[in-house]
Amino acid sequence: MDAWVRFSAQSQARERLCRAAQYACSLLGHALQKHGASPELQKQIRQLEGHLSLGRKLLRLGNSADALESAKRAVHLSDVVLRFCITVSHLNRALYFACDNVLWAGKSGLAPRVDQEKWAQRSFRYYLFSLIMNLSRDAYEIRLLMEQESSTCSRRLKGSGGVPGGIETGGPGGPGALGGGLPQVALKLRLRVLLLARVLRGHPPLLLDVVRNACDLFIPLDKLGLWRCGPGIVGLCGLVSSILSILTLICPWLRLKP
Repeated sequence: MDAWVRFSAQSQARERLCRAAQYACSLLGHALQKHGASPELQKQIRQLEGHLSLGRKLLRLGNSADALESAKRAVHLSDVVLRFCITVSHLNRALYFACDNVLWAGKSGLAPRVDQEKWAQRSFRYYLFSLIMNLSRDAYEIRLLMEQESSTCSRRLKGSGGVPGGIETGGPGGPGALGGGLPQVALKLRLRVLLLARVLRGHPPLLLDVVRNACDLFIPLDKLGLWRCGPGIVGLCGLVSSILSILTLICPWLRLKP
């Protein structure tokens, strides 16, 4: 109960709950349309989704300043790759939130002359760039962890008298030189996949961040027309990423740092 009280007291938590409800409405609306529900019910679901979207935009007023502060902190990171990816991601998020604020002003009637389609395209473009930077950061951290895990396994094999990297089955002219090329490649690929699975299993925050960013990626791709996924896929991906975001707020140790 204490964890829920702390969670519900955060404005970010309320925005995530609205986001989950919004994409749940999107998924439900797609399911109702597919199964031939009444037009009136479909209209009500679309209206509820629109109200939740507008409410989320209100809750995100001022988030641009938070994103800029996060970018200022990321500039001081010692790792140059992490510094670049995280800083650029936060800067794009700041621009995304700024465009989102303009959209809120237009939809709420404060600025009726705002070209909502143009600003929506801008916001999703900045959102896409931010997600690309996040996934690049995830890929970099996965690579570092895989190299670290690989070197640890090699040291263990040396200490136990094994042969490190035992996928090599002979030198030039050996039995695996001609006919064993493809099996060796398949074995190397299998070992890399197993190593990747081991790394992600051992680092839940990184795994959650990869899944969340990958799910979110479908949203701007669909909205910008780069890859039409349909409202069902967008709703499902948005709902999954929202649930994972809520999970990181309830359990802060699941949040990827820095």
